[in-house]
Amino acid sequence: MSNPQIAAIICTHNRDRYLGDAIESLLAQEGVNYEVLIVDNGSIDNTKEVVSPFLSKSQVRYVYEPILGLSVARNRGAKETTAPILAYLDDDAIASPQWLRVLVAAYEQKEKLAIAGGKVTLIWPDKLTPPNWISEGLAGALGAYDLGEKVVSISNPQLTPRGLNYSLRRSFLEKIGGFDANLGRVGKKLLSNEELFMTELALNQGWEVAYLPEALVAHNVAPERLQRSWFLSRSWWQGVSECYREEIAGRTGIEQLGRGGERLIRGLYKSLKYVSNPAQSFDNLVYAYGQIGYLKEALQLLFQPSQSSKK
Repeated sequence: MSNPQIAAIICTHNRDRYLGDAIESLLAQEGVNYEVLIVDNGSIDNTKEVVSPFLSKSQVRYVYEPILGLSVARNRGAKETTAPILAYLDDDAIASPQWLRVLVAAYEQKEKLAIAGGKVTLIWPDKLTPPNWISEGLAGALGAYDLGEKVVSISNPQLTPRGLNYSLRRSFLEKIGGFDANLGRVGKKLLSNEELFMTELALNQGWEVAYLPEALVAHNVAPERLQRSWFLSRSWWQGVSECYREEIAGRTGIEQLGRGGERLIRGLYKSLKYVSNPAQSFDNLVYAYGQIGYLKEALQLLFQPSQSSKK
């Protein structure tokens, strides 16, 4: 499609179960000139077969990216289109019909807007109810994102839009050299923090970041994610990702052990303090567990220089 206002990009890896619904939601977009790009990131399931029927639509394209990594796939998607705005939708999410139109309008109204994303609601598996140990914070780990019903100009990177409903201005992405491949999910390694890091870069360089409630997306919660072990694993990788982010920003050193140790103790203390409240207790336990991943990576970084100097 020539001169699209925005490109809707789905980066997918072995998620054929939900992918078709995600693509259909993009084909139902209203009031905007757009294209749809499916980046198959090394899938070995039926991804290509799921995508194939949609390729008869003029605005849909499929590319295969063999190098695993969400950031790698996102960068590939950006290279495959000339659209000035890039909108990333997860392969297990469903976009509302106005999703792309709301994003385009926001970027046209503010020339310094670099990043924008919208509200995310959760679609729970059929016949399953959320366990009582899932707190509001842990629901955020499943993708939930709600800053209210009004547009919010984000100044705190911790409030950055969720990656499953995420857009950028191409000129900003090109200026910073794309997504950092050291951050973002790689296969089963649940690395993260790439959106937080991008928001930090944008704000530090004088760009704007926005939450757009009407750019609504719903996210399917896979049944396997309703296990305590999944949240613990994700938190571990969150800690690893946080350490990577600090390394990229040049904030590594012995002080990381103090930060991680203090957070670990605080999380364990609060987990015991609120033991009568399953959601609050488990939320803090998950937080503490993530600090172990953080400290492990921090220790490796701390001793790398001494190891290299011995060679």
